[in-house]
Amino acid sequence: MSDLPRKAVARTAKLAALPLGFAGRSAWGLGKRLGGYSADLVGHELQQRTAEQLFEILGELKGGAMKFGQALSVFESALPDEVAGPYRATLTKLQEAAPPMPAATVHAVLRDGLGADWHTLFDTFDDHPAAAASIGQVHRAVWHDGRTVAVKVQYPGAGDALISDLTQLGRFARLLGPLIPGMDIKPLLTELRERVTEELDYALEAEAQHTYAEEFAGDPDVLIPAVVHHVDNILITEWLPGRPLSEVISDGTPAERHRAGQLLARFLFSGTARTGLLHADPHPGNFRLVPDDETDPAGWQLGVMDFGTVDRLPEGLPPTIGTVLRNMLDGEADSAYALLREEDFIKENIDLDPDAVRDYLLPIIEPASVDEFTFSREWMRTQAGRIADPRSPAHQLGRQLNLPPAYLLIHRVTLSTIGVLCQLGATVRMREEMETWVPGFATGPEEDEDACARKTTVTTDKRKTPCPDAATEPARQETSA
Repeated sequence: MSDLPRKAVARTAKLAALPLGFAGRSAWGLGKRLGGYSADLVGHELQQRTAEQLFEILGELKGGAMKFGQALSVFESALPDEVAGPYRATLTKLQEAAPPMPAATVHAVLRDGLGADWHTLFDTFDDHPAAAASIGQVHRAVWHDGRTVAVKVQYPGAGDALISDLTQLGRFARLLGPLIPGMDIKPLLTELRERVTEELDYALEAEAQHTYAEEFAGDPDVLIPAVVHHVDNILITEWLPGRPLSEVISDGTPAERHRAGQLLARFLFSGTARTGLLHADPHPGNFRLVPDDETDPAGWQLGVMDFGTVDRLPEGLPPTIGTVLRNMLDGEADSAYALLREEDFIKENIDLDPDAVRDYLLPIIEPASVDEFTFSREWMRTQAGRIADPRSPAHQLGRQLNLPPAYLLIHRVTLSTIGVLCQLGATVRMREEMETWVPGFATGPEEDEDACARKTTVTTDKRKTPCPDAATEPARQETSA
């Protein structure tokens, strides 16, 4: 299919095939079980067939359907290998590409947005898209000043398609729940729909990307393309070179995987502290590894793009997050419990054992408890299975916890990033990044001073350093990267 299907009836018919297919597969599974096959084996086969149909349809439709598929794709590491293996390649396609929009349609959008003489703004323009995603596609071009640029063109009718798809998917979210164990699909769809307007507004995206690009200019670890020009439905930025993260996931060396994982963790925590914005779309299609020396990944940068979905956190991450995690790791269950209740993670009418809450959280926060942690699909599957199993104490306790709206996007971004780290199989110094960038996680003056020193090594002399106390000004002097 070469264009975004815009008629609601056509898109609805395709999406409606998903629950119908699920019902048919359930009947098939019942027959298999009656025929003597084990429930686990049949469950895996059902999961695999559902996933194959889901990602095939979502990738074809683009719009909100594909956006949902991209959000799900980072969690494939939670699935058993015998289920995830056969369709991992399909997930990679969702992260990197989709059927292209015809050149004539692209030219019409450019003409409407940039004027009849739009072609004079470019020395060259490649009609074949370099990448295509949920609401737009990217073309490589050379701007009139000689810079190689990425021209992001929004699909006509993308807004209607986004809203229609996410509404339709929400109607049978419960049926898709078993696809990713331990994950509640409905809040994910709700949150994606709430952000539709922001993502369609390329002016907002340009503003967010400009903020990041300015803050990270000259950074040794993170590379953000500068914004060149934008109108309502066209965004032009400097071209981001490098190797797609999906390729590193599929065939990267251990050194490349570890470097990518460390930089992802650093970007997750430092980006918000330094910009007041949380990049909220961390699927692999939005990242590149940019080599300095091709033979030595230790000096490679993480290239980041697509700032259409951001959370505005001018004060940085809420300090409750870091304080609760630190209290849990230090065995201070009562203090952590009190903070969780204060922030409404535990409702007033719910009474839980603080030590049981700590036991529930400790396996999840294990990466922050050691100097280095190796993320893996096996670890992710263990956590997902522990929380998803209705018979487990963890599942019963988890059902009594609440996720306040202010933390919903932070939670999803963190989980998505962890999903990518597990896909990479990266060994990451997570605790070091959290001590440096997460308010409340470093404890005591010695730890705070060490964290401040680490911050100054990655900031330039024009940037603020978010160290804890203005009275310690000599210790806060910023150095040039």
